[in-house]
Order: sequence, then C-alpha cells, then structure tokens
Amino acid sequence: MLSYIVRRLLYTPLIVVGVLLVTFLLFRVVQGDVSSDIAGKNASPETIAEIRKEYGYDKPLIINTEAARERGVLAVFDSQFFHHFKSALTLDFGRSRSKQKISTLLMEGAIPSLSLTAPIFLGLLITSVSLSMLVALRRGGPFDTSVVVVCVMGMSLPILATILFGQYFLAHKLGWFPVFGYEPGLAGAKYFVLPALLGMLAGLGGDVRFYRTVMLDEIQSDYIRTARAKGQGTLRILYKHLLKNAMIPIISKVVLAIPFLFLGSLLLERFFGIPGLGYLMIEAIGARDSQVIMALTFIISILFVLGNLATDVCYALVDPRVSLN
Repeated sequence: MLSYIVRRLLYTPLIVVGVLLVTFLLFRVVQGDVSSDIAGKNASPETIAEIRKEYGYDKPLIINTEAARERGVLAVFDSQFFHHFKSALTLDFGRSRSKQKISTLLMEGAIPSLSLTAPIFLGLLITSVSLSMLVALRRGGPFDTSVVVVCVMGMSLPILATILFGQYFLAHKLGWFPVFGYEPGLAGAKYFVLPALLGMLAGLGGDVRFYRTVMLDEIQSDYIRTARAKGQGTLRILYKHLLKNAMIPIISKVVLAIPFLFLGSLLLERFFGIPGLGYLMIEAIGARDSQVIMALTFIISILFVLGNLATDVCYALVDPRVSLN
C-alpha cells in the first residue's frame, strides 16, 4: 500500500501543473489585462500603471523576446506564467481587489464554512445511511414506498425554496432561530442550527435514494440470508454484515465530498450571512475578482486530487479483496 501511495503522490505534481495551466489560460490569457477595470472609470494613467505592476500585468505572458536574446531561458522567470505558478505553489495568491491578502481571506473563511458544512455532512451521512438500511430491509412495503415518494418530492424541491421557507416560517414567523447573522466561537452556534438543518433536508432525498440502491444490491446476497438463517438479530445483520459490505460505494460518495466541505455552501452562506468561503466566492464573482476565484479554484482542485487518493486507500482498508498493486 505504501508503494501505491508514493506512486500516486508522484503523479500529483503533474495534475497540479495541469490545473495551473488551465487557470493561467482562463484568468491571464483569455481574461487579459483588467488593470483599467480594477482602477475604475476615472483613474489616471499613473494609477493604472501602478495596478498593472502590482498584479504583474506589466510582465510578458510567457517570455519577452528582447529579454530572451540577452538572458536566454532565464527570461521566463520574469513572466506572468512563472509568477502564476510561484504564487500558487507557495500559497501566496497576492491581494484581492479590496487590497486584503487572499491567503488571509481563505484562512478566515475556512472556519465558518467548516462550522456549517461539517455538521451537515455528518448528520446527513448518519441519517441517510441508517434510513436507507431500514428501507432496504422493508423493501416493497408501505414504509419503503412512502420514503421513496418523500425522497423524490424532496429532490424536486429547489434548495432556494427550502431556504426561503425556513427563513420565513421557522425563523421569522415562529422565531425558533435567528434569521440572519454570524458570531465567532460558541456564541455563534445558534446561527448555524437552521442553515445546517436546511442543508440536511435539501440533501437527504438524493442521499437516501443512492444508499437505498446500494443496500438493496447487498441485502439480496447469500451472506444476508445465511445470517438470518443463523438467527442473528436485525441490528447485527444491518451494521455488522450489510453496512460493512456496502462500504465501497459509500466511501466513493463520502470521501469525494470531503474536499468540497472547505468551499462551503454558496446559497446557505449567502442567505444567512455566514462569511465562509462560499460567501467569498459569490462576492468575488460579483466583483469580478479573478485573483480570489483563481485561488479558490486551485485549492479545491488540490483537495479533490487528495480526496481521490484517500478514496483508493480506504477501499483497501475496508475490503481485503481490493489490491492496490
């Protein structure tokens, strides 16, 4: 297993280079020089020149032909291409349009995002897996049919409608939760309860239907019938036999969702005023802050690559039939 992990880690730099190439093409080559846009309508040429220098737009994209005659290949080190790679690999993404350090914005936004998405992730996982096992155990019955119908209705309901319903009725009308706001620390836990519940409600239908399909494939296996014939209890059959053998597809869905926890929930953070990375992404898109968008794209790409590696390793840990050689 160790040799496999080392091989996968050796492939990672190639993937990182590919991600950096794509982001460079999108945010530098295609987008072009946005110094005038950052400076504003009535900015002086001196101000625009300072902004071009600050963001590196005064440098050649890849190589300056005149400098190349003098310095050769070393001229590449004084290009937008090189500085784009250097800033990403050192996690020094520069400053946003509001003149704040992007690395600081990312660190400050990660905590609120995880405070919201982690409870949603754990609550949704436990609830959906447990409910899907019970539904699979009673397949074809009234309970199974009712759950499937409710899940389909929940999947058909837009998350925006769920958010508005929760804010208006549960928060505004009934006053059970705060409508909007954020506080750091334990004092701000009350602001996360309603968005976390709405996030779980919005994702429950799709997750239960997915896990139900997985459980139905396993519950018809011979080892389940053998366990029943031996007189084992329902809970033992569900959690010791059924869940253990259904872990491969569960891991595929769960581990690949973990990197996106850091990005937060765009709509929930926006509507409830939670200053996480999802909120930061929407603000950056609205302000056309390409530096922030590029940094978030790079971070989530790296997390996704590491999530793929963790998925393969978890396969071997839960199922001895899987070989990583």
